[in-house]
Amino acid sequence: MKVFQNMKLIDGTGKSWEQAVLVVEGDKVVALGKPGEVTLPAKAEVIDLAGKTLLPGLIDAHVHLCFEPGPDPVTTLVAESEATTALTAARNAAVTLRSGVTTIRDLGGKNFIDLDIRDAIAKGKIPGPRMLAGGQFICMTGGHGWQMGYEVDSPAEARKAARVQLKQGVDVVKIMATGGVMTAGVEPGSPQLTEEEMRAAIIEAHKGGRKTATHAQGTTGIQNAIRAGIDSVEHGIFLDEKTVEMMLERDVYLSATLVAPHWIVEYGREAGIPDHAVAKSEMVMEHHFNSFELAYRSGVKIVMGTDAGTPFNIHGKNSFELKLMVDRGMSPMEAIIAATKTGSELLGVDKEVGTLEPGKKADLLVVDGDPLKDINNIANVYQVYKDGILVD
Repeated sequence: MKVFQNMKLIDGTGKSWEQAVLVVEGDKVVALGKPGEVTLPAKAEVIDLAGKTLLPGLIDAHVHLCFEPGPDPVTTLVAESEATTALTAARNAAVTLRSGVTTIRDLGGKNFIDLDIRDAIAKGKIPGPRMLAGGQFICMTGGHGWQMGYEVDSPAEARKAARVQLKQGVDVVKIMATGGVMTAGVEPGSPQLTEEEMRAAIIEAHKGGRKTATHAQGTTGIQNAIRAGIDSVEHGIFLDEKTVEMMLERDVYLSATLVAPHWIVEYGREAGIPDHAVAKSEMVMEHHFNSFELAYRSGVKIVMGTDAGTPFNIHGKNSFELKLMVDRGMSPMEAIIAATKTGSELLGVDKEVGTLEPGKKADLLVVDGDPLKDINNIANVYQVYKDGILVD
């Protein structure tokens, strides 16, 4: 057994204690609270965390482990061998875990390599976060991400594509509702898959007990996906009040990935990022921030998603998303809840992780300083535990 003591504790539900005790037995949390309120075991490893803050391991609802986050990840991914991609993904998984992200949802890789990485992590063959994998996303012919996607051009083909994903064993089915920044020749705001095509795929995914996510940047495409029954909107760059109202009515989550265009604009053409990607990111970034603020003020459920793996969006620096969320109106506590409790609910893993409660997995992040006073402290990683075991 382990007893963590003398630290600030944030439990993921909105509660915090300045001086706290947390007891872990095996891979589970068994007790937590203020000193004197928790019965301490007679024999346990005592870990003093004075000056630290302990909180649940973070959850990133949108990553791409197969992507090397250089200037042009898609071109690199297409050109390299599958063995190289697998090695890249395994390294990125380990780096992500060491940064305090203990659960991820991967939303697109190459030839189902992400499923192999997921399974290797689950079997203890390689280190990495708990992982949900999306396999091949579904896109229109020549649409955003066509280089890695499953291309379809009718509801019947979309239905078949979803069934193929389920056959391969994906945890989530991702659908491309609009164009995007990284694909040359397509516009981020332009609708792509039709509402009918998306509905066919979503029905199949839900029949199979899987949730769905949509890459959706433009207003019309986002609304099409919502009417089709989608569970989460990824990016949501051009939201308006009507779209937000639709999300609220249908309990659709937002994974904004604010950091994705931020890093493209920050590094720019000088770093070798394709001109079309920089130009589109410059065009959409302020709209993106404004849409996030609208969704937040309106009460849309927001999770932490980063799109890690896009240009200079480095695996292991996922928590920078929380800084941008706070910069745009969230309190530090709200941002932490988005990255823990709300994320676990979207991914359907809230019975296991996302909050520190007796009976849940002991996935823990320990940081120097207090992230409630300065959200930047969330990146000052001191220790990470997964299943109660200290990550090397």
